[in-house]
Amino acid sequence: MHCFDCAQEGRDTAGVGVCTSCGLFICGDHARITGTEVQRTIGVLPRSSPLAARRLVCVPCRAAETAH
Repeated sequence: MHCFDCAQEGRDTAGVGVCTSCGLFICGDHARITGTEVQRTIGVLPRSSPLAARRLVCVPCRAAETAH
């Protein structure tokens, strides 16, 4: 699989993963790793993990998520 964003730029670059937001395949240059909160239920109450899980997103999706 090849990076969608690189293909739009006329380059042929191998992808490394899938954006968890839009589902397109992306390379390391167009990938952004963010953290996301993980919750699980213990008993009847949800508990947040003290550690964030990794989440891979592409540059356009990351920009859209952080736009004010």
